[in-house]
Amino acid sequence: MEQANKRVLVVDDEENARVALSKILAHDGYDVSSARNGLEALNYLRCKDVELIITDLNMPEMNGLMFLRELNRIRPASKVIMVTAYGEVESYLEAMTLGAFEYINKPVKYDELKKIINKIFNGV
Repeated sequence: MEQANKRVLVVDDEENARVALSKILAHDGYDVSSARNGLEALNYLRCKDVELIITDLNMPEMNGLMFLRELNRIRPASKVIMVTAYGEVESYLEAMTLGAFEYINKPVKYDELKKIINKIFNGV
């Protein structure tokens, strides 16, 4: 499957971060959609499937961990990268227990993110 066919959902309440990451991923050939929070993302995912979800941890209405719990009910096989500006051991452990593929700190270093995405899609 080519990158252009790989669907990625970016979930972040911070518009600048969401738009910037979406543009970078789209520039690299991914089919990118975005959501402002976990509730919007779940509504999207009830209708459409994606290969990867990159979500912020701290969001209003439904944080990343609550989103991950609900996601496990409707799309248990989803690959998720959790992103946070507030990296704490407790949230890291909970995210990984809930099935997050990786947990990275903001500001996102795109080279680091690209390696994780390659590992998810290509096992590399």
